[in-house]
Amino acid sequence: MLKRLLLTGILLCLLNLAIAFEQPNVIVVLTDDQGYGDFGFMGNPLIRTPHLDAMAGRSAQLEQFYVSPVCAPTRASLMTGRYNYRTRAIDTWNGHAMMDADEDTIAEYLKDVGYGTGLFGKWHLGDNYPLRPQDQGFDEVLMHRGGGIGQPSDPDGAEGKYTDPVLFHNGERVSMKGYCTDIYFDAAMDWMESEHKAGRPFFAYIPTNAPHGPFHDVPDDLYQEYKKMDLRNAKFPQKVGHKMSGNENVDTRARIFAMITNVDDNMGRLFKHLDKLGIRENTLVIFLVDNGPNGNRYVAGFRGRKTMVQEGGIRSPVLLDWKGTFKTDNRVNQITAHIDLAPTILEICGVCPDETYEMDGRSLYSLLIGNEPIWPDRAIVIQAHRGKSPVLYHNFALRTQKWKLMHGSGFQSDDFGGKPVFELYDMENDPYEQKDLSAKRPEILKKLKFEYEKWFTDVSNTRPDNYDSPRILVDLEKENPVVLTRQDGEHYNGAPFRPESFGKWRVEILEQGIYSIRFRFPQLEKSGKAVLKMNGEELFENVNSGQTEHVFKNVRLKEGPLDLLPLLMVDEQLYSPWKVDISD
Repeated sequence: MLKRLLLTGILLCLLNLAIAFEQPNVIVVLTDDQGYGDFGFMGNPLIRTPHLDAMAGRSAQLEQFYVSPVCAPTRASLMTGRYNYRTRAIDTWNGHAMMDADEDTIAEYLKDVGYGTGLFGKWHLGDNYPLRPQDQGFDEVLMHRGGGIGQPSDPDGAEGKYTDPVLFHNGERVSMKGYCTDIYFDAAMDWMESEHKAGRPFFAYIPTNAPHGPFHDVPDDLYQEYKKMDLRNAKFPQKVGHKMSGNENVDTRARIFAMITNVDDNMGRLFKHLDKLGIRENTLVIFLVDNGPNGNRYVAGFRGRKTMVQEGGIRSPVLLDWKGTFKTDNRVNQITAHIDLAPTILEICGVCPDETYEMDGRSLYSLLIGNEPIWPDRAIVIQAHRGKSPVLYHNFALRTQKWKLMHGSGFQSDDFGGKPVFELYDMENDPYEQKDLSAKRPEILKKLKFEYEKWFTDVSNTRPDNYDSPRILVDLEKENPVVLTRQDGEHYNGAPFRPESFGKWRVEILEQGIYSIRFRFPQLEKSGKAVLKMNGEELFENVNSGQTEHVFKNVRLKEGPLDLLPLLMVDEQLYSPWKVDISD
């Protein structure tokens, strides 16, 4: 892995700044699929979030903060300060939710200047070397694989377990006791205490997989509490913006609210722990969500939800609690986004990134301490959709302080017929996107369209093969076995999570040698063949009904890039194994 040599530049920056204060601890809590309106402090009268409501009352807040409409892109931008289209993490599955190993993360910068760095929860930027969080700057890692618990990346025998989950601690499989969110916070707080006792500042990243589905396993006491409530659309405020309409599955809503209140309970425990350690005044706690709500819910009058580029799909409340440093009544109204958090955190910690490493975000520190600097207007672009590469104009939004240009073409398809239908809104006077001005202000539309096209060309040309998924490196000294899951395979015939789909994994063999390649799959009802295709070579072996795995032994692999296509053929139907292990 060709990482930039950061340390010299960072240390010079620290010396030049002549820092006179103790480097602060930083905690970032990121919830999964919790929407803009899933908080009491955002006007939701039915959800119970007292600890986050209290945090909002004592925090600086970013009032117009943008995230991607789906999770892995937000996570890549948060970690790097760069648009996710520069990082290869352009989707949430199918091999395109892996971040290039050459991207520099907050954790790498902070680790290089003596911070302890820990991740507890959801990474979703690559499960194999060199893409794992422990390869990207995190010292301590407790995580689930893939995009969530209950997906094909789950370890065998641990599918869908939010309670007593099987997780990975620094790369090793571990069976845990308790509810997943509680486990993440417990582990994070224990680790923070050990770092504090060792005299090290710490950066703790707690990205929960709640309230992402599946919804079968939620905190039961809280679920029973919400199940008794009337959670129909009509019970939420409807006075401003767009009224709630459409699906109102109140049972699912109760389950989601239970997971959110459980997160809130853990936020309360976190602040008590910081008080117990005596480090509240030297700890910045940041809370945000990764995208819009996973379903039709209250979004404070906005329209849209997860996957959409309307405001309800891409807005997040952001709370920044730093006792004694940030003003509690500071409401930052300038437009900001996920790309801004990395440079903000680094400046707060006294770290200057390598000038050759281009961050798209701006540090917000001067805004957060209440100064009134000259803050030039800018364009922030948000775009995400399914597919192996971005498509010009497809499901994008460009936002300046006053204007928003968008084409809300939807997330699922990778084409829209090539005829974008633009919408233009004056966000200062129409924050709920109710009056489309595209026909009345063609000069503004033309100007913003040009800005978007310039941005699209720029991010797409970050590297020659910019939208190829990164290769998983087969280095058995780093990872043995290498477990390939459908999360990171490139499937050809639809969603990789469908049993009948098949596809390839892009790997690179670092050392020529003899390997074993094991297929793992649901029990076969009929006999067939296991097929292994590798850069033009094909191996065939029989498999029998009742089998759940098959091993190709003594497979000679050459050093270099390898497209690995594993298949099962039963009754002339082809599909991929659920997992493929490469070992010695």
